[in-house]
Amino acid sequence: MKSLFLGIFTIIIIGIGGLVYRNAVEHPLQPIKCPLDAMICPDGTSVSRTGTSCTFQACSAPNVSLTDTGIAFAIPAGFIVAQVPDAASVVAYEMPIASTTENNSIVIRRFPITASSTALATIQQTAIGGASGSPVSVTSFTSKVLGNHRFTVVSIERFEGVIDTAYYLARGSDVLRFDAIDRGTDWTNTNLDVSTLPAHSALAKLLTTLQGVVE
Repeated sequence: MKSLFLGIFTIIIIGIGGLVYRNAVEHPLQPIKCPLDAMICPDGTSVSRTGTSCTFQACSAPNVSLTDTGIAFAIPAGFIVAQVPDAASVVAYEMPIASTTENNSIVIRRFPITASSTALATIQQTAIGGASGSPVSVTSFTSKVLGNHRFTVVSIERFEGVIDTAYYLARGSDVLRFDAIDRGTDWTNTNLDVSTLPAHSALAKLLTTLQGVVE
């Protein structure tokens, strides 16, 4: 009886081995072939799919993806990550000003739109003048298209060498605010072209690379 069981067991093992061998011969392992499409990064470079799940590779610097906020962009040259100035801030960047201890800054903030409010009301409530401490009049708001998006532009501060301009972008349930803050400026010069200032120029470039703003 023992010999019979051993024989049956041997036959089963041989049969399984034969099936495995046949399957290996008829269906050899093939390398995974991912789709050949590419994802365009904010700075215009592209990445391909990779790995067993064929996911896109991460975009390399200067590209940044803020997953919690759902946006991606390219950091302008010369700017590095800095400490955020307040609780509403998502991220901040700074660029040292030559021969001084000051920095020009870019700050990104996020303001939720409450159920009983609107995007415009949220902008009005958060556009507080830096020098006056009072809400900026809505009549001072302007509009500007950068890249694929239209922004509400508000002059937050122009005082004691500081020029701070905020670019607001309304989404479904929140408003994103992008601030360009230049320090040590000729702020009293009425002919000054603010768009040429380092932080303002850099923020304009950043906003043209903005991706994933739909919430």
